[in-house]
Amino acid sequence: MGLLERLDKKTPAAASSVNTIEEDESAQLRDRVHFQVVEALNKREEKLGPSTNETETRAIIESALEEHAASMARPERNRIAVEIYDSIRGLGPLERLLADDSVSEIMVNGAKQVYIERKGKILLTDVTFYDNDQLLNVIDRIVSPLGRHVDEANPMVDARLQDGSRVNAVIPPLSLKGPLLTIRKFSRNPLSVENLISFGSLTFKMAAFLEACVKGRLNIVVSGGTGSGKTTLLNVLSAYIPYDERIVTIEDAAEIQLQQKHVLTLEARPANLEGTGQVTIRDLVRNALRMRPDRIIIGEVRGGEALDMLQAMNTGHDGSLTTGHANTTRDMLARLETMVLMAGMNLPLNAIRQQISSAIDIIVQQSRMRDGSRKIISISEVVGMEGDVIVTQDIFTYDYGDGRTPGRFRSTGIKPKCADKLYAAGAGLKDEWFS
Repeated sequence: MGLLERLDKKTPAAASSVNTIEEDESAQLRDRVHFQVVEALNKREEKLGPSTNETETRAIIESALEEHAASMARPERNRIAVEIYDSIRGLGPLERLLADDSVSEIMVNGAKQVYIERKGKILLTDVTFYDNDQLLNVIDRIVSPLGRHVDEANPMVDARLQDGSRVNAVIPPLSLKGPLLTIRKFSRNPLSVENLISFGSLTFKMAAFLEACVKGRLNIVVSGGTGSGKTTLLNVLSAYIPYDERIVTIEDAAEIQLQQKHVLTLEARPANLEGTGQVTIRDLVRNALRMRPDRIIIGEVRGGEALDMLQAMNTGHDGSLTTGHANTTRDMLARLETMVLMAGMNLPLNAIRQQISSAIDIIVQQSRMRDGSRKIISISEVVGMEGDVIVTQDIFTYDYGDGRTPGRFRSTGIKPKCADKLYAAGAGLKDEWFS
C-alpha cells in the first residue's frame, strides 16, 4: 500500500476523532445548561406555582446559554436550545419526527436506535436520546395525562398522544434492549377517499360501492394485517355516515377521527395499581347498546366483544363498522368464530356461523404491498350459509400481475345480493360498477 493510500485511510479516522470530541463538548454543554434551566424552573415554580409558559421557558434557556456559550455560533446555540426545550416541555428528540408529516410511524428501540416509517419503508434515523432515563421520562410524559402508568410492576402500556396518535411502550424487565416505544402517527388532516384513490389503494368504482354500502346501512368489517391501513380506511368510510345519526365509537385508545357532530367516544381502561377498575371493550359494547346509538363503530375486535358486536348488528344497529386482524376474508370469518368462543358462552359452531352470516354484509380486505403501498385487495359480500359453511362472493378483487405486467383492480362481474337493499335505501347504486 502506498503512502498516499495509507494517509487517505487515516484521514477519516482523524476527522472522526475530532467530530467525536466536538460532539462530547456539545453534549457536556447541553447537560450543564439543561441542569441549570431545570433548577431555575423548579425555583420559580416553588415561588409562583407551576405556570411557566413557553416564552418564559425559552427565555430561561437562552439566558443560560448566554452565560455558558456566549461565543458559540448562533445556529449551534439554537439547535441546543431546541433540544433542551423539547426535553423539558415536549417529547425530547421525538418532537421533530412528530412534526414531520411524511413520517407515519416512529419505532424507538432503546435510547440509541430510532427507526421511522416513511412512504411504507422503514428507515434508521440519526435521532437518539441521552440515555434510557430520558426515554423513560418521555414515556411517562405521554401516559401520565391519561391516568396510566408504566413501571416494573406494569411494564406494558397502550396510550395515545393529544392528536390521537397511537402509542405502545414496553420497558425492562420485559424488554432486554431498554425501553421500547412505538408511535403510530395519524395525519393532521384525515385522509379522504380522493387521497386513497390517488395513492392507488382502490378505484373510483370500489369507492362508490363502499359509499353506497355505508349509506345503505350495511354492516362492514375491514380486515387486514398489522399496518395495512385498516383504521385509515375505517375513518374514510365513517365520513359517509349521515350527519343526523347518533354514533358511538369504542376503542382501546381513541384514534378514530369522525367529522360528524353527534359522536360519543368511549375508551377502554386498564386496571389500576390495585388490579381493579378495568373496563374492557366488551363492557363498553354492552353499555353502548343502552345509549340509543344509530351506529356503533368498534376500533378493533380482538376478543369476546365480537359476540356482543354481532348481536348488536343483528338487533337494529345496522350500518355498524369495525376492523379485525386477518390475512384473508376466510381468515377473518374464522377469527370471528374464535373470538365469539372467547366470550365463554359455549355456543355450537353452527349457531356462531349463523350469527356471523346474518350480521355481516361486507368484508373489505386490506393489504400492505412489498413496495410499502396499501391496497384493498378484495371487497367481498357475505351471502349466507350452505350447510355448515359461510358463503362469500368477491365483488371486486386485485390482480397482482406477473412481474412483467402491473397489478390492477377489477370487478368480478357479480352483482351483489345486497343490491336490492341498497336500491331501496336510495344509496345511489349503479349496475355499471359491476360490469
